[in-house]
Amino acid sequence: MTLRDVGFFLRGRVNRGVSRALNRGRPVLPLRPAPLEEALRAEASPLARVPLLEARTNAEREAAVARYLEMRGVPFTRHRFGSFEGQGENFVVDVGAGDRVLVLVAHHDAVPGSPGANDNAAGVAILLHLLERVARRPPSRLRVRFLFPACEELGYLGTRAYVRDVPPAGVIGVLSLELCGIGDSLALWDAPEESGFLTQVRTAFRGIRLRPDEDYHFVGRIPVFGSDHRAFAALGVPAYGLTVVPRGEAEGLRRFVFSPVRSALIHLVRRPVPFDTYHTNRDAVGTLQDSALDLTLRGLEAVIAEIS
Repeated sequence: MTLRDVGFFLRGRVNRGVSRALNRGRPVLPLRPAPLEEALRAEASPLARVPLLEARTNAEREAAVARYLEMRGVPFTRHRFGSFEGQGENFVVDVGAGDRVLVLVAHHDAVPGSPGANDNAAGVAILLHLLERVARRPPSRLRVRFLFPACEELGYLGTRAYVRDVPPAGVIGVLSLELCGIGDSLALWDAPEESGFLTQVRTAFRGIRLRPDEDYHFVGRIPVFGSDHRAFAALGVPAYGLTVVPRGEAEGLRRFVFSPVRSALIHLVRRPVPFDTYHTNRDAVGTLQDSALDLTLRGLEAVIAEIS
């Protein structure tokens, strides 16, 4: 284990500690998932695919993603890992061709006791929907890699194991989906400096008539809270988190994420959306907005088109 891994491990524990503080005193309710066979056959929209993972244990969520890909005949690679921190299985789907690789990430695990709809069944649902759309007309000069890692909630353990075993040769950029089910404005975060990839993302968003600082925001590095892209960023790859937020909550969210410990004390009664359900037993599909998932889908399709 490297010093960087120790840092990620400790960060994951701090993040969980903050979540426990935020949720102290809330009752723990039993999880009631939808029938798996019904969820596996959802076709209509990303939102309809959220019950594939929602309210299942992490082992069940992992198995559901693999079952979904197998059922649809999608070629994918399994990447198993294990250490004293935890164990699990990552799934990888490549669509397209060429030496350049765009990595899109959505972790399939959730914190125990939470249905995990917005964190992160929504992100998985978006990418499952997107990969089928991209596969109909795969880009000829770009590989789009869909990565579904395990154990994000343990300091990005699954993605750390993946980049250790599969060096990111040819990767030009990474976007990690987190909390993409509530809101009307895209937020790309952990972006303190400009990069060629960031410029392409900005151009893509403007190309679909999204307005800066209204329909999308670029935000600097966020303390404590993080996601799988940081395992790639630690290796020098341009990698960012992608979230959807309500534009009316933008300022409150800035205060919350940049001062998480202080915010945990201030916001014991009310936290800004989407953190009001984050890591709680209220993170259910009924709180999600179809338009938020569709906005993320549009943004990602625009990025792929711009880079291709």
